[in-house]
Amino acid sequence: MSATNLFEQQRQNRRRSAVLVTVFVLFFAWIGFGGDLILYLQSRGGEPGQYRHTFPFIGIAATLLAAGMTGFAWKSGAKQVLSATGAWELISAATDEERQYVNVVEEMAIASGLPKPRVWIVPDDDPNAFATGSEPKTAHVAVTRGLLTTLNRDELQAVVAHEMAHIRNLDVRLMTLLAALVGVIAIISDVTMRGMRFGGGRGRSGGGKKGGGGGALVVVLIVLWLVAVILAPIISRMLALAVSRKREYLADATAAQFTRNPAALASALGKIEHAAGATKSIRHGTAHLCIADPLGRRVTNKQGFVADLLATHPPMAVRIARLKRMAYQYEQTGEIVEPAL
Repeated sequence: MSATNLFEQQRQNRRRSAVLVTVFVLFFAWIGFGGDLILYLQSRGGEPGQYRHTFPFIGIAATLLAAGMTGFAWKSGAKQVLSATGAWELISAATDEERQYVNVVEEMAIASGLPKPRVWIVPDDDPNAFATGSEPKTAHVAVTRGLLTTLNRDELQAVVAHEMAHIRNLDVRLMTLLAALVGVIAIISDVTMRGMRFGGGRGRSGGGKKGGGGGALVVVLIVLWLVAVILAPIISRMLALAVSRKREYLADATAAQFTRNPAALASALGKIEHAAGATKSIRHGTAHLCIADPLGRRVTNKQGFVADLLATHPPMAVRIARLKRMAYQYEQTGEIVEPAL
């Protein structure tokens, strides 16, 4: 990958990270200030002495909460991802497999021109791997125990190179932020809906008289507010999936350039694809971080509109075919050329 393409990819990821944070804060602002507006319209025509909602404390609190959560996700998103998978850090290698893993990470850090990331192992027998972190200097690479026992050295090197490519392209910053914020939106949406059900019986008492001045406008606002609360977790998760799919091809090609061995990554992906089952330690919220869909391959292996909408990764068969084509071209010309999409 040329330096121009690398820098453009990094710029795009920085820009998308900023857009993601902005949309997240605006969503919370709408939930908060929208609720304030609905309460104001419902209470302004009440009887003298009844509560009238005039100060937008819900909106201010929600916006400050969103800003705080964004900062928390930025600083501790990687820690939350690793904790959720049950990963443990490999400080001192005790087995040949662990030593080989550490050596491969060190080699690929040199090849990519990046600081050596911290190394983790996920206690799961299904082969998989992911990288996380907000910056290359604070990045983490994690592989499952099953990956270490399934792949040979060249294949393991290719997988680690793929994860180092995500770090170099700044994919991990965007993907880690997505993982953290998607989880937060899902929790807030659930809490909000529970609160609506709990308080639904009381919220109708003040609006029937003079009108509560709101009428149809209040109904429209309530509908829009509820739609936003219900659809936000779905839309945010679909956004995470779409962002993930587009980056896998680039990371595959960059890994081939690091190792000069695209056939090894093709072979590794084939073994990962034909593993027995899902990676149980990795949850829905972090599935888009992995080199292969950890939730099973039924959707990922298909092509078309539904697969593009729901799959966490592009079809593995397509990725393997592209890498094999790169391997053939490398044998013929001595150059790594990324196939056109």
